[in-house]
Amino acid sequence: MTAAACTVFFLPGLGLDAAAVAPVARELDARFRVIAVELPGQGDTADAPDGSVDSQVDAALAVIAEQADGGPWLLCAHSMGGKVAAGIAARVRGGDVPVFGLLGVVLLAPSPPTPEPMPAAKRHQMLAWVKDGPIAEADAQTFVDDNVGAPLPAELQSAAVASVQAMSPVAWRRWLEQGSVEDIASSVGTLDLPCTVLAGDQDEALGAAVQPELLSDVYPRARFVPFAGAGHLLSFERPVEVARAITELWDQIVAHSAIVPAEWGLVIASPRTTPRVRSALARRALPDDPRYRPRVLSVEQLDLLRVVADRVVPQPAGGRIDLAARVDADLAAGGGDGWRPVGGLTDDEAYRAGLDDLRTAWPDSADDQDAVIRAVIDGQGVPGGAIDGDDLRRWFEDLRVDVTREWLIHPASLARVGYDGFATGAEDVDFAGYRELGADTRDDWEPSDLGAAPAPTPAQQQEDTA
Repeated sequence: MTAAACTVFFLPGLGLDAAAVAPVARELDARFRVIAVELPGQGDTADAPDGSVDSQVDAALAVIAEQADGGPWLLCAHSMGGKVAAGIAARVRGGDVPVFGLLGVVLLAPSPPTPEPMPAAKRHQMLAWVKDGPIAEADAQTFVDDNVGAPLPAELQSAAVASVQAMSPVAWRRWLEQGSVEDIASSVGTLDLPCTVLAGDQDEALGAAVQPELLSDVYPRARFVPFAGAGHLLSFERPVEVARAITELWDQIVAHSAIVPAEWGLVIASPRTTPRVRSALARRALPDDPRYRPRVLSVEQLDLLRVVADRVVPQPAGGRIDLAARVDADLAAGGGDGWRPVGGLTDDEAYRAGLDDLRTAWPDSADDQDAVIRAVIDGQGVPGGAIDGDDLRRWFEDLRVDVTREWLIHPASLARVGYDGFATGAEDVDFAGYRELGADTRDDWEPSDLGAAPAPTPAQQQEDTA
C-alpha cells in the first residue's frame, strides 16, 4: 500500500528518546507510520519553560499537530510518557487543540495521572545522579540494568545507555521532583477509548501487579497484559510483543469503527471547526466497545435493536457503527427529543416495551424482517403483540429517527454524504462560509471529493510562476 493506514505517536519514558521506539518500529508492518515524540529534555529537544505535565503535553501536541496527516492515530507511551499521554487524550477529547483522529492508546508501564508510586530511596538515588550535571555513563548503566528483567543485547544496551546520558539533567530533575508527583487526575477524568496496558512483573514501581489499580478508573476500556520476566524498559525488552499489542489494538479498532477520511480529519482539526464541534466529533469517532453492556435495555433487547438497526440503516461490512449501543447509551444519558404522546411511556419504557413486542413475531430471514418492519410502519402492529398498532408505529418512528441520527452525526457519515457545514461556524477565520456555490465545485478548504477546486485568480497565477 502507498500510505500508512495509521500513525503511531510514541512518547518515550524518563531518560529515553527516539531510540526507544526503533526496536518496536522494526516489528510493525507497512500499515503503520511511527513517529517518536521526544518530550522536553529528551534527545536534542530543548527543556520546557517549567516542569509541569502541562508543559510536556503542550510540547507533545505541537509535534502531533505538525505531523498528523488527518487520518487515524494511536498513542504509544512509556513510563513518564504515559502520564503525558493521558493529558494529550484529555485535550483532544476537549477539542481545544488543532488535532483530530486519536482512536486508542497503548501504554508501556505507564506513570498514572495520579502521583507515581516511586520508592523514596530510588527517587533520592536518581536525583543524586544529576547533582553535578549530566548523568555519568556508570549511573546510566545502573539505571538501565535496574529497569530490565534480564540483560539487554549489547546493541540495545548501548542505545539505552546513550539515551539516558543524553537527557537534560534539568528535565530529569523536574520529572522526579515535580512531574512524577503531580496529580492531573481531575483534569484528565475518564478516558473512554480503547486502551492496552503492558507491564512487566519484574518492574518494581509500575509493574503488572499495580497497573489495574492505578488505571482502571481512568481507562474503563483498558486491557491489562502482564509480561513475565520483563522489567520496565519494555520497548527494548519486548519489542515483538509491544508491536503485536499495537497491531491487535488497531485491528480491533478497525473492526469496530467507521474511519474518517484523512482530508476530512484535517478539516475537523483546522481553525474552521470550533472546539465545541471538534470535541463532539472526536467523541463520536471513537470505536465502539465490543464489550458494551446495555444500561437501559436488556441484553436480549439490545441484540434485537442491533438487528433492527441493520435493516433500517444498512452499513457496509467491516467498520460498522454500533448504532444500537449508541442509542442505549443516549437513553441512559437522558437523550431523546423530549416529546411523546400525552400519557405515553417514557423513552426508556417505550423502547423496552416496543422491542419486547417485536420479539414475539421477529423472523429469522432478512426479507421476513423487512415485512414485519413495513407492517409496523403501516400501523398494523405485530401478530400476538400487546401494543396497539398505532402506538407501536409512533414508537418505531422514534426508533428510526434515533438510529438514523446516530449514524448521520458520526464524522465518517458526514464525509460519506458530503456535509462539511460543521466547519463554517468559526469566528476567528477570515471568512467562515462558502465562496463557491456552483454544482460540482468546492472551496479550496473543502475535501477534494466534493468537487473541483476553484480556478486560480490571475494574482495567484502570478505568485505560482514567480
